Amino acid sequence: MPTDNEQEAACHSGGDEHDGGRKSHHSDQMKANLMTRLNRIEGQVRGVKGMIEKDTYCDDVLNQIAAIQSALGSVGKLLLEGHMRSCVIERIQEGESAVIDELLVTINKLMK
Repeated sequence: MPTDNEQEAACHSGGDEHDGGRKSHHSDQMKANLMTRLNRIEGQVRGVKGMIEKDTYCDDVLNQIAAIQSALGSVGKLLLEGHMRSCVIERIQEGESAVIDELLVTINKLMK
């Protein structure tokens, strides 16, 4: 469960044309947590590549892939929670109800 500091994130204007002008500003603690998780996942992916190169039994590789998918899902949930608690609330308060449609599209992508 993320702490209050980890949940801090806010979308602000000021990005470039590639991100629609919005940026997310996570606390240093949240960034460190996400980077640690993503580095671990990156290592797991490299491990799976090594397993395939070594002709490791398919079931063992599939179990590692399931672990990677679960870890990515956890990162996604953490980001989604922070997004909803900050960016979405902020945009709704500013009268941007279209953020709900954007959020629903994102949730559908995450649930595939």
